[in-house]
Amino acid sequence: MINKQVLSIILGGGQGTRLSPLTDRRSKPAVSIAGKYRLVDIPISNCIHCDIKRMFVLTQFNSASLNRHIKDTYQFSSFSNAFVDVLAAEQTPENKTWFQGTADAVRQSMHHLLNHEFEYAMILSGDQLYRMDFNKMLEEHIEKKADISVATIPVSAKDASAFGILKMDDEGYISTFTEKPSLDKLPGWESEVSTEMKAEGREYLASMGIYIFNKQLLTDLMANTDMIDFGKEIIPQSIGVHKVSAYQYEGYWTDIGTIPSFFEANIGLTEDLPKFDLFDTSNNVLTRPRILPPSKISGTILNQSMIADGCIIAAKEIKDSVIGIRSRIGRDSVIEKTYMIGNNGYQTLEEIDDDRNNGKPILGVGERCHISHTILDKDCRIGNDVILQGGDHLEDVSKETYVIQGGIIVIRRRAIIPDGFVIK
Repeated sequence: MINKQVLSIILGGGQGTRLSPLTDRRSKPAVSIAGKYRLVDIPISNCIHCDIKRMFVLTQFNSASLNRHIKDTYQFSSFSNAFVDVLAAEQTPENKTWFQGTADAVRQSMHHLLNHEFEYAMILSGDQLYRMDFNKMLEEHIEKKADISVATIPVSAKDASAFGILKMDDEGYISTFTEKPSLDKLPGWESEVSTEMKAEGREYLASMGIYIFNKQLLTDLMANTDMIDFGKEIIPQSIGVHKVSAYQYEGYWTDIGTIPSFFEANIGLTEDLPKFDLFDTSNNVLTRPRILPPSKISGTILNQSMIADGCIIAAKEIKDSVIGIRSRIGRDSVIEKTYMIGNNGYQTLEEIDDDRNNGKPILGVGERCHISHTILDKDCRIGNDVILQGGDHLEDVSKETYVIQGGIIVIRRRAIIPDGFVIK
């Protein structure tokens, strides 16, 4: 089978400053999503469902929790050649610097990749939310006798300036490419798309940052060029030199590399018919199984929300929110349009009493709080009578215990927010 000839390379990204403070103490692929998964679970799950089971995750910043998650989650039979391994940036006699870009990350890892037999390298991003049948893309790549294939998705004129936009010739090969064009330069860059996409005004083909390279070409490129980025350098400069094919994908896909996009992707999961359906058992997201008790909820009105395992909730109301594992929420609190990532563990009754006696908030959200348009990172301690009301009226700031970005309040990991604290 052709998928047995594929090696998957998942790019963990750099320092992840656009997702700070969520990436201050963890790598981007290790960031929690939907209350119980990690971002890296998305590309890995896509690969496993396509029977592509040899994967490397390339990262360089704060990789300890990512290593632990992958080690505890993806354990394959000793009698198979399946694996998911993390390759962190390392100094070698040939490379004494950290990864300088996506292509440089692959270049510095080639000596590990070439220890394995493969014909095709599938290069994926570690910070996107989507489902894709990679086998269809691979079949088209082989059928077209392409050297490189680039996955594309139709976008509107409003969104096109954030992407690399391309045009195809009559045979489906990429003929021209422009990086993040301004609105005034878009006329003439429209492409043939489905009737549904055209009706939505999505007529521009954007690169998704998902590539297939033939092994020999990738090896040659990594050895004979000092270009450091696939999207900005290698792909554009390969057009007209190599056969660069475009694979058109029209399903759900979003880049969640910023705090607002990360927030919207998580809150969007609570819709009645979400664009990304976590309840699709034929194509589910895989992650580490945890032995946690069921969530306990007392006197709470729940509306359009997702509650993960092991929560203890006595809130007045929770709506349009995602509540992560082991979360605790006190009486008479209202949580709306909030992503509460949860806790790494539970406090004992003795620890809770000790905190209360010393005037320290316990893990989770206290009583009589009102929280909206907020992300609560892991192990936060939110006191009683706290008001956190995000929105466009708030200016971007960065404080010791919180950050505001694009109107979204982000309470930092393990931050302590005292009783009566207000942001509104």
